[in-house]
Amino acid sequence: MKTSFKFLAGLLLVTTFSIAQDITKRIDSIIQVNYQKNPNVGMSIGFVKDNKEYFTAQGNLNAKSKIQIDKNSVFEIASVTKIITSNFIAQAVLEKKINIDDYIDDFLPKQYALQDNLKMKIRISDLASHQSGLPDIDFAKLIALNPQQPISNVTSETLANLVNNCAELKDYGKYRYSTIGYTLLGQILEKVYNKSYDQIVKEKMIAPLKLKNTLTKNFDVSNTTDGQSPDGASQQFMEWNVTAPAGLIKSSASDVVAYLKAVLNKESTIGKAALLTEKTFYKVDNRELGLGVNIMREDKNTVYLKSGDSMGQSCIIAYDRAKNWGIIILLNERNSKLRQSILDQIYETVLK
Repeated sequence: MKTSFKFLAGLLLVTTFSIAQDITKRIDSIIQVNYQKNPNVGMSIGFVKDNKEYFTAQGNLNAKSKIQIDKNSVFEIASVTKIITSNFIAQAVLEKKINIDDYIDDFLPKQYALQDNLKMKIRISDLASHQSGLPDIDFAKLIALNPQQPISNVTSETLANLVNNCAELKDYGKYRYSTIGYTLLGQILEKVYNKSYDQIVKEKMIAPLKLKNTLTKNFDVSNTTDGQSPDGASQQFMEWNVTAPAGLIKSSASDVVAYLKAVLNKESTIGKAALLTEKTFYKVDNRELGLGVNIMREDKNTVYLKSGDSMGQSCIIAYDRAKNWGIIILLNERNSKLRQSILDQIYETVLK
């Protein structure tokens, strides 16, 4: 009997390894096909399944470089920063520093003064699920002013004026993607912890996970990828000043996978916080949101995901807690259709 148990255990181990190997081969094949169709787009993909990591990459750091992109190459994760900000908010809730349904009034910096009819109306959860009703910055105008660094024209005064001059929450309770909402969340975190957002990222993410390629304000390193617009024009990494909590972070496939492993681990600090962010805070028609994460339900699958696009790069992160997998797709071109298409192909043919 003992020999039989050993045989079955060995067979199970071999079978599990074979399945994992098959998954990684199929992902690699999908990436190769997409790179052949888009040879000017550098790609780096990280995948974790049952705590085992897999990476694949295509292309060079930039058009002039012969250095190949790998799992440690640095990309902009742009708005994927928002799910990290919401994770910090959830950590603050678990530390009993705030409640997720607290009104924002008492947590805002002193330069903000909500008009009387808006007081005690907006909750922290409203900001994190994009349903606060507050006006947002006009990215189209900002891009026209400075295509390389559009956010450079946004100041603390700009944001305060937007909030203080808001007389009505015209679409409160309705989804409207909001950069200002996540900027305010970051400022709430700064007040709660009495630290800069940059310090919070380092202390709550970079240090505990021992990340080596995750950068905030200073990103002058040799392994950064050059960004490019859809028409092939070179794009600088964005500098995020006061709006940092909405898009600041630069990272690599290896580091994001380390973050995903922490998210999928229910016993880790990040994992416990992620469970709170995965609760539904907005559900209308086919759109369902947690705190910073989109929730996709299909048959018995529940996938949490968030995309990010800077002026010259695109990425998307997704994970399935029940099936214990997570993936990050990083592109050095602003190409939302391509990053979504790659995820769809991998999900439909491999992960579903």
